[in-house]
Amino acid sequence: MEKDTIFYFGEDHLTAGKALSLGRLEIRGEIKKATWERIRESHRVVQRIVDTGEPVYGINTGFGPLCTTSISREETRILQKNILQSHSVGVGDPVDPEIAKLMLVLKIHSLAKGFSGISENTLKRLLWHVENDAIPIVPSKGSVGASGDLAPLSHLFLPLLGLGKVHFRGEVISGEQLLQKTGLAPIELGPKEGLALINGTQFIAAHAIKVLDGFHNCLTHADIIGAMMIEGLQGSLKPFYNQLHDLRPFKGTQHVARRIKSLLEGSEIMEDHIDCERVQDPYSLRCIPQVHGASRNAWLHLKELLEVELNSVTDNPVIIDESLTISGGNFHGQPLAMALDYACLAASELGNISDRRIYLALEGNSPGIPKLLMKETGINSGYMILQYTSAALASENKILCFPASADSIPTSLGQEDHVSMGSIAGRKALQVIENVQKILAIELLTAAQAFEFRKPLRSGAILEMVHKEVRKKVSFASSDRVFADDIEEGIRMIREKSVIEAVRAISNKKGYSLKTPFWKEFEVY
Repeated sequence: MEKDTIFYFGEDHLTAGKALSLGRLEIRGEIKKATWERIRESHRVVQRIVDTGEPVYGINTGFGPLCTTSISREETRILQKNILQSHSVGVGDPVDPEIAKLMLVLKIHSLAKGFSGISENTLKRLLWHVENDAIPIVPSKGSVGASGDLAPLSHLFLPLLGLGKVHFRGEVISGEQLLQKTGLAPIELGPKEGLALINGTQFIAAHAIKVLDGFHNCLTHADIIGAMMIEGLQGSLKPFYNQLHDLRPFKGTQHVARRIKSLLEGSEIMEDHIDCERVQDPYSLRCIPQVHGASRNAWLHLKELLEVELNSVTDNPVIIDESLTISGGNFHGQPLAMALDYACLAASELGNISDRRIYLALEGNSPGIPKLLMKETGINSGYMILQYTSAALASENKILCFPASADSIPTSLGQEDHVSMGSIAGRKALQVIENVQKILAIELLTAAQAFEFRKPLRSGAILEMVHKEVRKKVSFASSDRVFADDIEEGIRMIREKSVIEAVRAISNKKGYSLKTPFWKEFEVY
């Protein structure tokens, strides 16, 4: 995206990619005049409700089980300040600052829809926090994902009152210090504003954005590394033929099969064993389209649901107009919680099959490939123990795959008697993806090692470039060394996407493409 691109909060369609760009200040976020007027009118409706004394949840009543307790006009402002303080009960390590910033971006977009009764001053302060990288410290644990992400969102907005802590200009300071340094005054929240700020699914959705981004990185690397492993172990090209996958046309499966074929195009290694006696390969090679493809379908499912959520109003009550205020359940995280659990399982399977390919490479059953990927073993253990690590990570992922959304514990004295646990689903999905990145890094090292034994035969231009990129950071191993250093380099390559960039560069130069004729929805988010 161009740096001078403007995204109009409350108007434009938000995607995961745009949210990331807004958070990274790669594009600017603004609010149009017409949107401001809609926001002001919603705020005026709330003021009129207070003036008439008509009981409306969260405006002139207590919260949760205290919804039948009337609040006087004079106390409505105290109520909003108190709700931020009383609900700031998060524990655990803080979330990544990028997640906290995404929460701000998502909340601004939702509030700018004009159904929340937020004031212009409060919303402008949120914009200031994003533009000036004043990112609140948000504890990672404490949300059950139902009345919105109450605890984390409360921590997110404490700095508005001069409370809590923030990342600002390279240090962590208190909310009070932030106001002193910037000359800003604490925000005095009006009726419903506190509730509008902390009701919503922005904690879950921000995690889902990072899951979508990290999962996509894993999917792309898994295809590239899997293709390199096919070359290294002299796998067959036939399982990737279009004719096979047209008979079972799952979109993700077809996408992966065509991509693998593209990656293997022009390979001398493939030509060398085209008439070999082996009938078929183990599943971890032969079924790459089916397994990777199923995970891609899960990614697409999360992407589609997340886009709906990013452009929704998820607080409560919702101000439709002066005659209609609805206290409903748009804050309930179930739609994303279940999708995140599905994505978590799908990501784990990428790591599972990757670990199997690593093991397969070590067996020494492929012609020309020595056991443990090293010629002189005995005195050397070769790559044997790297697979211990991938096995440990794959096993940990299986434990993390238990669906958080399968659980529910009543809260709020039974008023909130079914909750989504979507915040937990998001956190553990991210943990699984981090583990998968590490597994793929180990497979990248083992695939590159196996690939080297095919010399002087050459693969196609794309995989040759991938191998060259790996060798810039990690040399061929002819004897044992501290492989932890190699693994760290591999992880760095996965995270920094240097292999993907190398593939794109050579693809453009040679006229190949990893995007067409494949489906755009698998590439753009």
